[in-house]
Amino acid sequence: MIQIYHNPRCGKSRNCLAFIKESEKEFEVINYLDNVPTFDELKNLIQKLNFEPLALVRQKEKIWIENFKNKPLTNDEIIQAMVSNPILIERPIVIKGNKAIIGRDLDNVTDFL
Repeated sequence: MIQIYHNPRCGKSRNCLAFIKESEKEFEVINYLDNVPTFDELKNLIQKLNFEPLALVRQKEKIWIENFKNKPLTNDEIIQAMVSNPILIERPIVIKGNKAIIGRDLDNVTDFL
């Protein structure tokens, strides 16, 4: 089953969700701001994305700039920052099996599904 980490206030996330609905594939929506992933869940998700944790951070968010930017953080500290402040997690994230992508570009989502 396809999963989408979704933020309903984000236009890119809404577009991606609408696209997945149109695909008529079975999917699950995870509103990650209300259902915050655990440290282990987020670490597993980062592995599926094949990213370094920093690549998943929305680095222009005020929380990041004021509290974390330019600080020497370990990967685990970056993951914990996202768990503690889920608004920092890039969105939308589309998961299928053991792979995941950032679904901001619908062409990539098409190829992924």
